[in-house]
Amino acid sequence: MGWKTLDDMDLAGKRVLVRVDINVPVEDGLVTDTTRIDRIVPTIKDILSGGGMPILLAHFGRPKGKYVPEMSLRVTLPALEKALGQTVVFVERPDPEALKAMPAGSIVLLENTRFAPGEEANDPGMAQFLASLGDLYCNDAFSAAHRAHASTEGVAHLLPSCAGRLMQAELSALEAALSHPERPVGAVVGGAKVSSKIELLENLVGRLDVLVIGGGMANTFLAAQGAQLGASLQESDFVDTAKAIMARAAETGCQILLPVDGLVARDFTAGAAYEVVALGADTVLESDQMVLDAGPLSVEAVAKAFAELKTLIWNGPLGAFEIAPFDQATNAAAADAASQTKAGLLISVAGGGDTVAALNQAGAADDFTYISTAGGAFLEWMEGKVLPGVAALDG
Repeated sequence: MGWKTLDDMDLAGKRVLVRVDINVPVEDGLVTDTTRIDRIVPTIKDILSGGGMPILLAHFGRPKGKYVPEMSLRVTLPALEKALGQTVVFVERPDPEALKAMPAGSIVLLENTRFAPGEEANDPGMAQFLASLGDLYCNDAFSAAHRAHASTEGVAHLLPSCAGRLMQAELSALEAALSHPERPVGAVVGGAKVSSKIELLENLVGRLDVLVIGGGMANTFLAAQGAQLGASLQESDFVDTAKAIMARAAETGCQILLPVDGLVARDFTAGAAYEVVALGADTVLESDQMVLDAGPLSVEAVAKAFAELKTLIWNGPLGAFEIAPFDQATNAAAADAASQTKAGLLISVAGGGDTVAALNQAGAADDFTYISTAGGAFLEWMEGKVLPGVAALDG
């Protein structure tokens, strides 16, 4: 990649347009989780220390090009100011000359970019207007980099551009995990459906040494081998797809690890009674039985695979982790990966909404090498797609 960072830019006296992701959860007018805000602080602080003025561009919700009062970024101001330790100037209708007149050391937050119809359309006029507000452009919103919008892609072509600290960390972590990994490299891919991760699986089997498949999607792969899994979540329409992915993995030398046993229950409820059942091509469950988690032998096999890896990518849980006792496999495997990482034996990169929640629940997230909060962008990167917001910084 040829993208520049803040270290490559002369920031002194410059207005720096910074695309950030502060699309945070809000209840009763208060931000309930400041993670995304906390993560942009290093970029803003570095711009200020370099003599630049950060002008923050961000979206909030899905207003679809219309002014929606409930989606004003004004609601984020108290949390932003607390995180940054100083006042943030909120600007509803930005004017280039007024921004030029702002005193040095100011931080400016512009109103929701998606209130403008030209934002999501990546309208050249919108991009030109944004470019008129600054001297430099810095993208610190990897989570929005898979969108070709005016504030993520269009304006990047019109000003000297670079990656912010969060974007820099994200790109470096992902390149280390997938583009230029230390081998052997493996991945955990879990979740409910094969249909939502076909491109991901197709890309990974050509790049990995080991692929661990878990969650409901593992049931579809087991069904492709002949297993009859009763009421388990599975996609009969994607059995042929699963067969094709396994055939491709055999060609490329990627070992696919499927559960060899599972926790089987008749009720999908917290604390439900279950039994451990061997899983394989000849498994036949009763019509009301469901596989809800990988079993202890499967966890052992995963741990053995992890011990051989140098790099691990994680996307998705191994079972119905939201409710005990079907969180056991995810918790155990996550703890094992975290332990290997902490010991310096493994580079571990994880991302995706359910993944972050599962690793936090397992108490393992802090010991992973890198945790991405970018759901869609993280998945598209793993699928091997070019992200417009990243490509615009290249060169």
